[in-house]
Amino acid sequence: ATIFSFSTNEDDPEDVIPDEGFEPELLDKTSREFLEFAIADYNGMFNTNYDTSSEKFQNYYKNVSTRVKNREIDLLIVVNMFLTGFDATTLNTLWVDKNLRQHGLIQAFSRTNRILNSVKTYGNIVCFRDLQKETDEAVALFGDKEAGSIVLLKGYDAYYHGYDENGKHQPGYTELIGELLQNFPLGQAIIGEQNQKKFIRLFGSILRVKNILTSFDDFEGHEILSERDFQDYQSIYIDMYQDFTKDKDADKENINDDIVFEIELIRQVEINIDYILMLVIKYHESNCKDKNILVTIDKAINSSIQLRSKKELIEDFIESVNISTKVDKDWRKFVQEQKEKDLAEIIDEERLKSEETKKFIDNSFRDGTLKTIGTDIDKIMPPVSRFGGGRAEKKEGIIEKLKKFFEKYFGLV
Repeated sequence: ATIFSFSTNEDDPEDVIPDEGFEPELLDKTSREFLEFAIADYNGMFNTNYDTSSEKFQNYYKNVSTRVKNREIDLLIVVNMFLTGFDATTLNTLWVDKNLRQHGLIQAFSRTNRILNSVKTYGNIVCFRDLQKETDEAVALFGDKEAGSIVLLKGYDAYYHGYDENGKHQPGYTELIGELLQNFPLGQAIIGEQNQKKFIRLFGSILRVKNILTSFDDFEGHEILSERDFQDYQSIYIDMYQDFTKDKDADKENINDDIVFEIELIRQVEINIDYILMLVIKYHESNCKDKNILVTIDKAINSSIQLRSKKELIEDFIESVNISTKVDKDWRKFVQEQKEKDLAEIIDEERLKSEETKKFIDNSFRDGTLKTIGTDIDKIMPPVSRFGGGRAEKKEGIIEKLKKFFEKYFGLV
């Protein structure tokens, strides 16, 4: 999407970003026609009805703002708009083709530096003009003497090879991978809690550094580990996460105050079911003879938190694949049939109210979460005396079964 209105030109003072204008009628004919074209395209995409008239343009501005924050718009082209006072923590990159300095530069760059989670701990600034001097001056002007080392990320080499800071060496990606390969070679079990914690800390450091390096073009092709080996290490990491956090539920778990699992960093590059189905199609095209594809599928599933709960379902489907299988169509049919069968078994085993349970599950898939607090679960349970002592245990057992069912089919139906 794009949004702009009449404003003065590049001769504006670069240390001050002009106030946003809502007067598209002041645009020259060519610019206004282009803006009308862009808004019409936006209307077609989002079923809206905006144009460059004064009132509708302001509503267009508000709608664009909301959709950017909700991640419905991937790229927004602006001219002196959305550069002050607009905050969207999901924004991760600002492309700049304008001379900026001092307060104006800090304001513009600040649009993308809001911390969202452990995946987005910084923002990317891509400049089509050399603003290094202006950036250094602005940071020095509005920060203290140490601000430069805090505000700005270091270069690619620092994170790839390591660097020294305040008399302490910070290991880079190559050193961390070297330590991983030396101390925790694949195929060798990691014995003992202390060794497991060392592995968790080390692999967490690798995930954090790799998360930064992926924003550099130079990193592509220099990952050292093959994709398959990295998946194997990630599988070990997830195994330990599940062992250490059996009775807990969080994206970033603290264990004994000294262990943190970087689960958000794993989820950002999750293997999805579409990728798995693409591999199944390749397996089908090999007349179900290429067993290497099955190994790839197994490793991909094991390295994914989301797909592990669906592993049995995927494997059962692969076993049913034959020469006449239409993978996409038959997969959807298979999932639906298995879902109905599994739910019927739970209803029968736990003597749940059939229609109420089906409605509860449908609402859970719609809302993206299984509600285990409140009266929803009670409404689907069979009559059990509240004073008999077994109701709480019965309820916990039902919740556990429904959780496994939900995790198995969520995202597939």
